[in-house]
Amino acid sequence: MTVLLAVAHGTRSAAGQAQIRGLVDRVALRRPDLDVRLAYVDVQEPRVGEVAVSPDTVIVPLLLSAGYHVRVDIAEAAAVSGARVAPPLGPDPVLVDGLRRHLTGGDAVVLAAAGSSDPAWRADIDRVAAELGATVAYASGTDRRVPEVVAHLREQGAERVTVAAYLLAEGLFYRALHSAGADRVTPPLCEDRAVVDLVAARYADLTTTAGRL
Repeated sequence: MTVLLAVAHGTRSAAGQAQIRGLVDRVALRRPDLDVRLAYVDVQEPRVGEVAVSPDTVIVPLLLSAGYHVRVDIAEAAAVSGARVAPPLGPDPVLVDGLRRHLTGGDAVVLAAAGSSDPAWRADIDRVAAELGATVAYASGTDRRVPEVVAHLREQGAERVTVAAYLLAEGLFYRALHSAGADRVTPPLCEDRAVVDLVAARYADLTTTAGRL
């Protein structure tokens, strides 16, 4: 069977681990013709570079932007094995629509992302925020931290602030959003059923394109 290797970031959160495994299990149910496996780029094992794959393997990054982990960790593993790499899950209209469905009421939205100094990653986040009419903030790093951005919006007169969590699963960053001073926080993205279709589509788009060449 052809292998679909889903590659997640990894987390120490038991809830987040279960959510990612659940997502991958649902993809396997959707595509019983594939051998669906799971690996990680950080924190958890097995790491993507340690998984035995073949040129028939398609790696689907369960990541929300084409940052360092996609361009370095996953790319290096694919170069050794000859595996093909699909684009990451984000940015994508499916994720934007999923966030938008939870933005009911309120007068200010903060798009909360994990945080990175990678320019490509930040550009992706800025595009998603623009589509949502949201203000970008980060759960890590030293600038534009979520609590600071929420407080600034309050100072400008926002009475109800929603944090749109641009995070795939629960973990340290997601938990921190609930103490950032907002009125509500959207669920992790992997809880959206449409993300299962998105993972399957990343695989299908790559393999269909290759078949036409």
